[in-house]
Amino acid sequence: MAKQEFKAESKRLLELMINSIYSQREVFLRELISNASDAMDKMYYRSLTDESLTFNKEDYYIKIIPNKEERTLKIIDTGIGMTKEELETNLGTIAKSGSFAFKNDTEIKDGFDIIGQFGVGFYAAFMVADKVTVISKSIDSEQAYQWESSGTDGFTITPSEKQQVGTEIILKIKENTEDDSFDQFLEEHRLQEIIKKYSDFIRYPIKMDITKKKPKDEDSDEYVDYVEEETINSMIPIWKKNKSELTEEDYINFYQEKRYGFDKPLKSMHVKVDGTIRYNAILFIPENAPFDYYSKEFEKGLELYSNGVLIMDKCADLLPDYFSFVKGLVDSEDLSLNISREMLQHNRQLKVIAKNITKKIKTQLLQLQRDDRENYVKFYEAFGRQLKFGVYNDFGANKETLQDLLMFYSSTEEKLVTLEEYVNRMPEDQKYIYYAAGESIDRIKKLPQTELVADKGYEILYFTEEVDEFAIKMLLKYKDKEFKSVSSGDLGLEEETTDSTDEKEKEENKELFKYMKDQLAGKVTDVRSSKRLKSHPVCLTADGEISLEMEKVLNTMPNNQQIKADKVLEINVNHEVFQALKDAFLNDKNKLNLYTNLLYNQALLIEGLPVNDPVEFTNDICKVMIS
Repeated sequence: MAKQEFKAESKRLLELMINSIYSQREVFLRELISNASDAMDKMYYRSLTDESLTFNKEDYYIKIIPNKEERTLKIIDTGIGMTKEELETNLGTIAKSGSFAFKNDTEIKDGFDIIGQFGVGFYAAFMVADKVTVISKSIDSEQAYQWESSGTDGFTITPSEKQQVGTEIILKIKENTEDDSFDQFLEEHRLQEIIKKYSDFIRYPIKMDITKKKPKDEDSDEYVDYVEEETINSMIPIWKKNKSELTEEDYINFYQEKRYGFDKPLKSMHVKVDGTIRYNAILFIPENAPFDYYSKEFEKGLELYSNGVLIMDKCADLLPDYFSFVKGLVDSEDLSLNISREMLQHNRQLKVIAKNITKKIKTQLLQLQRDDRENYVKFYEAFGRQLKFGVYNDFGANKETLQDLLMFYSSTEEKLVTLEEYVNRMPEDQKYIYYAAGESIDRIKKLPQTELVADKGYEILYFTEEVDEFAIKMLLKYKDKEFKSVSSGDLGLEEETTDSTDEKEKEENKELFKYMKDQLAGKVTDVRSSKRLKSHPVCLTADGEISLEMEKVLNTMPNNQQIKADKVLEINVNHEVFQALKDAFLNDKNKLNLYTNLLYNQALLIEGLPVNDPVEFTNDICKVMIS
């Protein structure tokens, strides 16, 4: 028979599909297996209306046969087959899909669906094959036919011999090049990997003859090869089983089989939705963060399946960044996919699924927090930072979603607590949610600024991660209670001072503090007496939005602009050091300068801020020691 041209716009379209649509050549096998599955589904539907046919599922399978010597790979199915006209129509026109037309004309039910809807997957075979031969016998024809093509130069259709109804595809695998190894598609183990990755849940058995070894005889150390047919795919995905059939061990095994992590999941979620949009999902909350989780190399996303066929390894659109730690998959029959199956349209269905999944994850995390605090703490220690970044990012757009999931170390409970638990414990006279920021819990406990709040009996939340204070600044308040740093200029705790003695003392110290402020010009914005200090002589606080801890964080970032907090040096006027300051102010300004610099540097060290001139600081200490 004379060669026919493809009924597409141009040869360029086929070249574009082969070279551009699929990012990985291995997906050719996924496409051909999906087509084979479709062919058997069509036979099933025919049997529903044709009384002369019986559908015995055991008779339907897909067989994969590699042949290294001949460099061929066969994909055989026992499906409905194709007539001569169907071969010409379905394979002769790019983007003409018999499955798509069949789906439009058929009511899909009983868990069967047609995977291949767009008629281009078959042509993925040309990514790995120089020549593609299709031998098919239709249930509607006594004669079998052979379709053959070497690519863009067209195709031929000729009569052929085939006894059994079904289709056999023979790929003549390309020779290796410097850039590509095509031999891998003839290797048994590699073919098994591809089948398990993409087509593990195809409902029909995918069979291969696997070469194995056995002892030559009972007492021999020699081994001989033998061939055994095996079913490669598991066929029934866990997410399509009823939850009542599954145990927690089943979910853990699935988590490990899918290599979602080397740990065990803290929480598993099995979601089945049969609404306007149908989908199943298996989601996991890991116990440990991957080694690259907080790096640019980490790639978020859930596996995305369309009716059991893998579409994408990591569909990032299914998870918000703040829940990027979640592992698992989504399988939907209703997603609108474009011509490649691996390039997903950003459509309404996907957004609805993502929104529902986000709600489900939050609900399950709150349940874990409430019912299994020990495991929630494990989760939070691994991924709490990501939740706090989520509060801070996007100008606080997600703060309402995440605020109840946050936890911070409590000064009174000496463990992680939620904001709700903090607020529920607040005394009636407490106006604010107080917090202190520092490098560690031990360092924060020793901060002088915490003394007054602690003496009031108020609980203090300890912020030890660089993102904490930024997140809280974005949160602003929780249940109408504002957050207040123990280092802020106004704690809202100072008692009213109407005593004339206090006023007199304030006036007397006015010139001293002004002198010290001038001495520290450019370093502090003010020097004042402290209402918060009890046993410590000095501390630094901050006026304005930038706190001392935020200054430290911002100045460790690349390309920082040397952002500075408006520092205030607070002096404890009830400490004996203050008397030394007063004496020096009256009698020895050089000594006062020395004391002022020492107190300022001491306050910097308490805060974990760098001393501007360590040599000068140590010299000042020596001067005090020998004076």
